[in-house]
Amino acid sequence: MSRQSLLPRTAPFDDSERASLDAVLGSATAIQRAWLAGFLAGVDAAGGQPAAAPAAPPKAAEPLTIIYASESGNCESLAGNVAKLARKQGFKPKVIDFADLDLAVLPKAGKLVAIAATWGEGEPPARAVSTYNALMGDGAPRLDGVEFAVLALGDTSYAEFCATGKALDARFEALGGKRAAERADLDLDFEKPAADWIKGTLKALAPAPVAADNVVAVDFARAASSEDDEAEPSREPVVVEVVEHVNLNSSRSDKETIHLALAFEDGAPAYEPGDSLEIYPENDPALVEEILKATGLTGDEALRRSLLAERDITTLSAATVERFVKATGHEEAKRLIEGGEVRAWIEGRHLIDLIETYPAALTAEHLGGITRPLPPRAYSIASSYKEVGDEVHLAIAAVRYETHGKARSGVASTHVADRISDGAKLRVRLKPNRHFRLPADPATDIIMVGPGTGVAPFRAFVQERRAVEATGRRVGRSWLFFGDRHFTHDFLYQLEWQEALEDRSLTRIDVAFSRDQPEKLYVQHRIDQHRAELVEWLEGGAHLYVCGDAKAMAKDVRLAVENAYAAVKGLSADDAAAAVSALERAGRYQQDVY
Repeated sequence: MSRQSLLPRTAPFDDSERASLDAVLGSATAIQRAWLAGFLAGVDAAGGQPAAAPAAPPKAAEPLTIIYASESGNCESLAGNVAKLARKQGFKPKVIDFADLDLAVLPKAGKLVAIAATWGEGEPPARAVSTYNALMGDGAPRLDGVEFAVLALGDTSYAEFCATGKALDARFEALGGKRAAERADLDLDFEKPAADWIKGTLKALAPAPVAADNVVAVDFARAASSEDDEAEPSREPVVVEVVEHVNLNSSRSDKETIHLALAFEDGAPAYEPGDSLEIYPENDPALVEEILKATGLTGDEALRRSLLAERDITTLSAATVERFVKATGHEEAKRLIEGGEVRAWIEGRHLIDLIETYPAALTAEHLGGITRPLPPRAYSIASSYKEVGDEVHLAIAAVRYETHGKARSGVASTHVADRISDGAKLRVRLKPNRHFRLPADPATDIIMVGPGTGVAPFRAFVQERRAVEATGRRVGRSWLFFGDRHFTHDFLYQLEWQEALEDRSLTRIDVAFSRDQPEKLYVQHRIDQHRAELVEWLEGGAHLYVCGDAKAMAKDVRLAVENAYAAVKGLSADDAAAAVSALERAGRYQQDVY
């Protein structure tokens, strides 16, 4: 275990100076430390040296407002990084979630950093929608005199890359703000460029230097405490062993959902129900061989290993095509860009389609420049540490489909489904999600809506409450809405839900199997059927959770809840929507959608 630093991070030294002082003081004896204290006191007193100038009074730290709009937690984490570095550089940072932002504070911000993710088809994260719409509306306050900078996160596989960040950047300027640093639009491999942007932006926003170099900026609110920044979970992946690999669907289902149990050799990380686990997958070896054959590089073993485990060889974006044209000069592909047809052409296609359609002399260096790093995939944890110990369980649906005459597959999901089994090793990393948590009081009622693999975190919720109740604490009621295609073939964890109903760790379950009757039946229809009871639970203090598809299901469920309020409480559509928004602001309507 590493020795704890003697000097706090708030000490007026940079990292290298603090490390040097720690190295000396950490190994010094009590006598040596006493001698140093006396020596420095003597130097300051005089001792043949010029008398020290009187110390200037501390200067109040420069305020900095940091706002973030996050879906998966990346923007929130980066906002925390900005605050930590800003504090060391003489700022007094304040971090605000977009969901909790009062727009009235922005004109008083002085200096503003916004970090925003783009979700779905160019939309802001679900938690940020209400505030984002207000900011874009006519009632938004002027930002005259405010210096701002925007960091945008996105995914180049989507057409509206970083649309939310771009819109915020333009909006701040339109409201009178002054851009202090250029916006950065970052892809999934954002960590290094984000760190560089943060450093440059804080330099641009830094307060003007004072005349006396012995004036120290102090964050008085933090100065009262000697505590350092809270420790964060390690961001380094670890290797785990697959101890259970089971298909939850029947052999007659047209779906394949893998229940994966992973064992941690040195103990599972301190995860909570609602957190996710990132899997570092490998690409399909057959696809790697297709690309090597199409490029004439089958003899390059180093490239083969890189394409298998390090590079994203499926995603095809407009940016990928542009990099391809720059690397090869291919005239036909260039005309695709110049004619404005590239976004339509890439729809449903992968990198292999580009290489085969527009043959060109490509090198290993070209492929490295055209592709991006292979990102990990995050999956909701389907277990409670209190019940399963040093394991983590996941439920992963294998993604398979066909476009443009080619069979396609999800990178991580088919790696799990097709190419690993019991005893296999995987690299994983915990991804906490503090915005999808069980109520602090276990006696609070909960309503869970999770069709398909969206039910995964609710398996963890039920296990957690069973374990809590076993300690003698009272737990509230729990109600699960689950849906899938067929009752007989696709009822994920059916026996476990039946056992949970028997031991009362689950109070109620309502199911919707869409293809067991002529008309499609989904979870939102069940919500509508039981709307009176749903509103009664919510009015009694219940928390509602939704997990699963963001494009349709989550929106349909929210509309069903709004309609339930309108029908049961006699509210207008606007007032019902406001009632659900109030639940969201209170942390009683939480979503984990993808």
